[in-house]
Amino acid sequence: MKALLYGVAPEPQPEPEEDNHLLKALAQTPMKLVEMDDPGFLLPDWVVTKPRLTGICGSDSKQVFMDWGEAVASPDNPMVGFVSFPQVLGHEVVADVVALGPEAEGFDVGDRVVLNPWLSCAPRGVDPICPACETGDLSLCWSFAVGPIAPGIHTGTSSDASGGYATLMPAHDSMLFKVPDSVPDELAVFADPFAVSLHSITRHPPPSGGKVMVYGAGALGTCANAILHALYPDVEVLVVARFDAQAELARKLGATVIGHEPAVQVIEEAVAWSGGKLSPADGLPMAFPGAIDVVYDTIGKKETFEVGSRVLKARGTLVKAGVHGPTLWEDTPLYFKELSMVGSNAFGFEEIDGVRQHGIQHYLDLVSHGRIDLTGMLTHTFDLDDWRDAFAALATQDRTGAIKVAFNQQSS
Repeated sequence: MKALLYGVAPEPQPEPEEDNHLLKALAQTPMKLVEMDDPGFLLPDWVVTKPRLTGICGSDSKQVFMDWGEAVASPDNPMVGFVSFPQVLGHEVVADVVALGPEAEGFDVGDRVVLNPWLSCAPRGVDPICPACETGDLSLCWSFAVGPIAPGIHTGTSSDASGGYATLMPAHDSMLFKVPDSVPDELAVFADPFAVSLHSITRHPPPSGGKVMVYGAGALGTCANAILHALYPDVEVLVVARFDAQAELARKLGATVIGHEPAVQVIEEAVAWSGGKLSPADGLPMAFPGAIDVVYDTIGKKETFEVGSRVLKARGTLVKAGVHGPTLWEDTPLYFKELSMVGSNAFGFEEIDGVRQHGIQHYLDLVSHGRIDLTGMLTHTFDLDDWRDAFAALATQDRTGAIKVAFNQQSS
């Protein structure tokens, strides 16, 4: 199969003419398009799929751009044991089932599916499954380093379980969801980022009639905005957007939108919108009393933590849904206002309107019933051969207007 393999010697590229650190990193990234052996069945209940459309996740792009901010290959990173190289990235996948393992159940060749990428107990053949998997918290599985499959938390992070940046992709039968005929590929491809934002909101919901801020308007922020309006219609939503295309879509989904800089202006506008009061300050001001109940931070940088903690009301909640490198930040508001700062790790089984099922199935149901419409979020598609152009579109979002970029593999 043809695949984008990460963790190999980079191909020499000319130095970009413009001063863009992401483009410079892209020219040196340790990834290239190669021919690999076709994947087989990793265990008897696995299947092989042919990707149709694979989205570029924010975590994938950070890895390709080597964009971890202040973090530099720390030996203290606790995730080192949960990854293996080389790897084929890509876990936001719409695919067709093309081969069934001898013990695979629930699917036929030709079924169109989306991927739940978590390499938890069931895909790894662990029996009995761990307590986290038993309760549906698949992203907290205890078995991410358990063989015979190489370590990896999800498809694309394991050297064995290759991802969707390829012409073929293996998956366990529990990792796939059939896509209704009424849901096109261009919407089905959002199942993974939607489930990520759904998890962060349903586990840390806003109060009835409350006010929330969504920090960031990329894929996760856009999904969070849509979820809040669909499931919590009496909640007011403020979105912090960096690029014009993101802001336009955020307004279309019903949010009030402000810019992302300078930080003092973000704070002032958020406090004014929410009805809080600014306290005196020599540096960045703080809302006290504040009036924002929850901040859903889809970025996860020191700058967003500092702003988010300052605009929250006392005993409000800062939800870290974005993945970035470790950082130091001015966290005085955390203790002073007795804030709760919580992490949100991907997804599993969630409850909506009394129905408990996997977040991806919730997404497919909500789209089928017309309650969620993310039309406009997929802005660019590229062939695998043009992978550098795909990542360059993300590196220059101010010019391209890219929100979600994906690989279209139907002609591969």
